[in-house]
Order: sequence, then structure tokens, then C-alpha cells
Amino acid sequence: MGYENLLFDVADGVGTLTFNRPKVLNALNARTLEELDEVVSKVERDRAVRALLLTGAGEKAFIAGADIAAMAEMGPIEARRFAETAHGILERLERLPIPTIAAVNGFALGGGCEVTLACDLVYASEKARFGQPEVSLGLIPGFGGTQRLARRVGVMRALEMVMTGEHYEAARARDMGLCLEVLPAAELVPFARAQAAKIASKGPVAVAQAKRVLRAGAEPDLATGNELERQAFAALFGSLDAKEGMRAFVEKRAAAWKGA
Repeated sequence: MGYENLLFDVADGVGTLTFNRPKVLNALNARTLEELDEVVSKVERDRAVRALLLTGAGEKAFIAGADIAAMAEMGPIEARRFAETAHGILERLERLPIPTIAAVNGFALGGGCEVTLACDLVYASEKARFGQPEVSLGLIPGFGGTQRLARRVGVMRALEMVMTGEHYEAARARDMGLCLEVLPAAELVPFARAQAAKIASKGPVAVAQAKRVLRAGAEPDLATGNELERQAFAALFGSLDAKEGMRAFVEKRAAAWKGA
């Protein structure tokens, strides 16, 4: 099956999913989310896929965020639906009984960082950059970022990352716990694929159970936290600041915040 914004293939038990919109730094739009949902559904059904590797096309980005031009047209109701769709897909990605491995080859910002947070293992190239810059748009992360980030790096570091909107270089991201290893760009995908193949060679039932109990025990009540995030994300689309922030981004100018 062909996809418009993704590439997907399976070899030796490892599925490789590539976000393939390099001209817009692989930004997530509605169609990309639909196709990601289709791939997750396929992997859920296909027992021949024993590990899933995610990466980005091109040399600059894994996923450089969501499509801001499309988001700028949303109100609170549309934003809530958008967040619910993304949350649902990433929750299913997270619950897959196989390991999911992100090979972060460049920018992983906003929704891109949130995709990595839903993966089991994250490896990065020296060119990778991680960040949740939504406050620069008058928004907050809306795809599970506030909740998974705090669980990954701790509440205080998550607050710093979300409230400053800062981009973190690969080595710093590794030190924070956002990724496991930092590799030269040419070595990233082969290394991540080798890790995926190694896990795929183990007992699939044992791997699935190990993932299930580790995640269930380490992330109590994630669902409640995610609902709080969806409510706040959608509500912000009714603010003047969010409209101004997204317009300023699209128009490539500084935002004039009104605090309302």
C-alpha cells in the first residue's frame, strides 16, 4: 500500500516507517496522522512485524512539529478534535506489543518530540534537536507532550523545556533522558535497525509482556494527565494570544502578545 506522506516497508521482522515530507521538514498534518494511524493498524494486525523503527526523510528533520498554517484556522472545538486524534494514534503506538524505536535524524520539535516520547527507545544523530516550542505560538503541547515529557525527564526539567520553548542539542537531550545514544548521522539508522533486529530475534511473547508490565508500572494514571492536556490545549485556541502567535509564525514576524 502506498502513502502520500509516509514510507513503510518490512524486512526481516522490522518495519521501517519514514515521515516523508522533507520540503516542510516532515511537519505533521491531518493526512500524515491518518497515514500513521493506518500504519499502526497494519502493525497491530501483522504478527510478522516484531519491531517498528521510525525516522524522518532528508537530512534536517525527524518531524519539525505540526502544520501551523492549518492549526491557525482552528477554533477550540477543532483543536480538541485534532488533539484527540493525535492522542489516540500515539496511545495506540505506545501500546503496540512490539518495541518502537525512534531514530531521530534532525529536528524533533513540538509534535515530533511528542512522537519520540511515545516510542520505547530513542536514538539520535549528532544533528538532532529536541524541543517543545508551543509557548512561542501561545499554545502548549497537545499530543501528550506535557505528560510523557514529565514522566521521561522529571517535572522540573519538563517545566523548563515547555515554558522556555528551548531547543536542546542531542548531547544535552541524552543527558536529560530524551534519548539513549547520540551517533554520527551516517551510523544512526543502521544502529537503530540493528537494535530493532536484535529485539525482534527474541521471544515475541516475552518481549510483549516485558513492555506491558514496564510501561504499566512506570506510568500510573497517564490517561487523566492526557485529558487535562487536551482540555487546556483546546481552550487556548479561544485565546487572542494563540491566534496572534500562530499568525506571527506563518507571517514570519515577532508575536505581539496581549495576555488574553
